[in-house]
Amino acid sequence: MRSKSAVLERTNGNRNKLLAADRQAHDWYRFVLSFPPNLVRDYLQRFRVDAEQCVLDPFCGTGTTLVECKRLGIRSVGVEANPMAWLASRVKTDWSANPEGLVRHAEFVADRTLERLRADGVEDDPFFAVPRRPHTSLRALAPEQESLLLTSSISPLPLHKTLTLLETLQESRDERFHDYERLALAKALVQSIGNLHFGPEVGVGPPKPDAPVVSSWLQGVHGIADDLRDFARLNRIPATVHRADARKIADLLEPESIDAVITSPPYPNEKDYTRTTRLESVLLGLICNKEELRNLKKGLVRSNTRSVYVADDDDQWIRDHPEIKRIAEAIEKRRVELGKTSGFERLYPRVTKLYFGGMARHLAGLRQVLRPGAQLAYVVGDQASYLRIMIRTGKILAEIAQSLGYELTGIDLFRTRLATATREQLREEVVLLRWPRTLASSGVKERPAKYRRKPGKKRP
Repeated sequence: MRSKSAVLERTNGNRNKLLAADRQAHDWYRFVLSFPPNLVRDYLQRFRVDAEQCVLDPFCGTGTTLVECKRLGIRSVGVEANPMAWLASRVKTDWSANPEGLVRHAEFVADRTLERLRADGVEDDPFFAVPRRPHTSLRALAPEQESLLLTSSISPLPLHKTLTLLETLQESRDERFHDYERLALAKALVQSIGNLHFGPEVGVGPPKPDAPVVSSWLQGVHGIADDLRDFARLNRIPATVHRADARKIADLLEPESIDAVITSPPYPNEKDYTRTTRLESVLLGLICNKEELRNLKKGLVRSNTRSVYVADDDDQWIRDHPEIKRIAEAIEKRRVELGKTSGFERLYPRVTKLYFGGMARHLAGLRQVLRPGAQLAYVVGDQASYLRIMIRTGKILAEIAQSLGYELTGIDLFRTRLATATREQLREEVVLLRWPRTLASSGVKERPAKYRRKPGKKRP
């Protein structure tokens, strides 16, 4: 007989599942922990957003909010710093490609790739082909690229096939279809080609000596084409995706241009979100070396110790917040009591302050682009990743928003989830805010001078 906690964990996990009716466009490529489209629909309806308004997702990930807005005929804007997620959001909201042309081009590329593989003594369908040893040296990544991957995240033979497919795609490149084809490959890498598993942390499972590559990729392309046939009429609905830092929203968008915000920012924990997309980011050439990875991390809200840098100073935004100070002190006290001395563990108090400081900086800049009366929904979760000190993320984020002039209209419980370390049920909540005034009349403290726009500086 299953325990009550096990049943509850399974039920809550299903809250994030993608329903069959929602698979179109959303399923082209998706983070394992993306929030579900029905959550977006619920708040669009609750906020009474219509076709004359514009919705922003400042942490848009793989585009759940943007896709759902477009499906409903609502204009949207997204901001995302991760290049793989940015590519996914941009492609998933572009429904302009001719589906028949996409399929014809992909099948041409598939045929050429299969010819090359056979010439190498390699078959793409390892489950039915007679195993034989390739009579050529297998393709491999450059050492610098390989060093960016989780060890054994893809086996040598599937990697050889993938690199052969990528080379053929580049040689036969058609700009009308190229990004759709790359996105289909990204999905296949995560779901069937590589050795990754998600539970919910990204990790490496048992190595697959071989896996179908071309057929898995082609299946994804056909799925995209099927959806494009249904969505062509909605392509006129604008959806813009900026590859940028969510803490610099005011530099991207026009003043008072946003009517609603629906988003899920990172949570304060030890998840390095760049690891979730590392395999496909490296193989698609979106991250090629450690310097590019470092620059990517610098453009993110600091939510884990692997993205903390000496010059970071977002904590200045919350230096007087009593609860954040209390949590940081409690984490440090627990660290000393437990004798934890690693460099990462010493950073736990600092990353906690940097996280909330980064969110304060984001919310401060956001005020300038919100229309009076704009409504906001932030999906966030409690955390106990730092030596089991509880962080009530939603409550603290609500307090920070109120200090910046936002009205708190409620905190909804989205689901609970089981903490890995403590086996406690943690709350995942939707913090609901309203921006009632323009920034000039808000009566709250302006953002620190170093972050203000210089006179005469134009938006890109």
